[in-house]
Amino acid sequence: MKKLALLSAGVIATLSVISCDESTSTAGGSLVEDEVEIVIDSNFTVSGRPVSNDLVQSRTVLQLLGNLDAKGYGNLRSDIVCQYMPSSYVDTFYVKPDYIDSVKLVLSMYKDGFAGDSVVPMGLTVYELNKQLPSPIYSDFTPDGYYDPSAPIGSTSYSALIDGAEDIGADSEGSIIKDIKVTLPTEFGVRLYNQFKTSEATFATPQAFAKWFPGLYIANSFGSGRVTRIVNNMINVYYRSVMPIPDTDPQRDTVFNLVGSYMAVTPEVITNNNIVYKMSEELKQRAQSGETMLIAPTGYDVEFNFPAREILRRYQENSGSLAVVNSLSLSIPAKEIENDYGLTPPPYVLLVKKKDKDKFFAGTQINDNLSSFYASYNSTTKSYTFSSMRDYILDIIKKGEATEEDEEFVICPALVSFYVNSNSNYYSYYYGYNTTSTQVSSITPYVTEPVMATLDFSNAKIKFSYSKQTLGN
Repeated sequence: MKKLALLSAGVIATLSVISCDESTSTAGGSLVEDEVEIVIDSNFTVSGRPVSNDLVQSRTVLQLLGNLDAKGYGNLRSDIVCQYMPSSYVDTFYVKPDYIDSVKLVLSMYKDGFAGDSVVPMGLTVYELNKQLPSPIYSDFTPDGYYDPSAPIGSTSYSALIDGAEDIGADSEGSIIKDIKVTLPTEFGVRLYNQFKTSEATFATPQAFAKWFPGLYIANSFGSGRVTRIVNNMINVYYRSVMPIPDTDPQRDTVFNLVGSYMAVTPEVITNNNIVYKMSEELKQRAQSGETMLIAPTGYDVEFNFPAREILRRYQENSGSLAVVNSLSLSIPAKEIENDYGLTPPPYVLLVKKKDKDKFFAGTQINDNLSSFYASYNSTTKSYTFSSMRDYILDIIKKGEATEEDEEFVICPALVSFYVNSNSNYYSYYYGYNTTSTQVSSITPYVTEPVMATLDFSNAKIKFSYSKQTLGN
């Protein structure tokens, strides 16, 4: 559908559009000789096709752990391998190796930070890696050969409830954070202490630390029905500092019970979700029939051709010598795919030129609105809208032509992170706490949880708007 409107140049500051299908309105044509015409052209069609996406690079500190078998989706299993960023300092002040009491791996999740059943008990087992992780690392990585399966260093069971016993439930009633705690050998804390005493350089960089301690493999050991999102992963050492009290006879001491958070997963070190996804036969058949489905963390992306050459042709034929491009947007409805665990459409999707997708995710990039764009899922309209494509079409108009590569795009689920205000946290955009944002900080492959949707290209809308001036004689 094409919508056109004519306005008097004298009232352009109060623009109002008079529209009619497949026609040009001449309202106001007799008022002045010079007229400004606002053209809104939406008579474009697009279609898409599903493409397999079996390999993703995590590039995020969010970690997935568990096993989920959902009717209408399939089976998803995810384990974790990770390096650690060391603290630059280990407390040795009035501390001896035998003052180290215990060591715990602490995995934190948000309330409702899971997909699946909150109640079902799940188990995890921890292994120490015996060699450094490769870089880059992808979702199909297998830790075989990187650890000794006969030598676990810790294990526990847990649910996703925010009440219950310590290490199985959560820390306190009303909390939005749950810590899953795994007891590790006290000897590990002693090793850490001794290494710092003999070689502080080991703690100077994550690379040097990884040579001494390659990291952990955290595996789902039993249970099915939930995949948990781990947002924080650290190792705490619980110890005593025994300080002598001056001028006492006989000598007396003061004992301080302390905790040192000496290691944590951060964006600077390697972490990876080792994902195995067996798609349901129903989804496979729907994709083979051409249904444009988005399925993540692995599964399907959607490719399509954006009609840049058609938009350019119409603009060149109708814009005249004086014209200004106002906007270009693409809106695509998204339909939920029925399943028995309430899996939803991705909260964000990335629209990127096909030739640039791998390069985009290989580095830490954000949308440039020339070759890459993002959109959030609108649960009210049930659609994604890419509203900032003006620079993309301006670049093509400036070149005077659009190539095949300019038109080939991929839509894929993405994890969009933001710089937020000072009283918000890094993950607030996703969980709904203090969501005021100022700027996109990163866009990475979506490995947060299982998601899926069908994009309805038959009802997709492209809107191209520009203003042109007609000069009187």
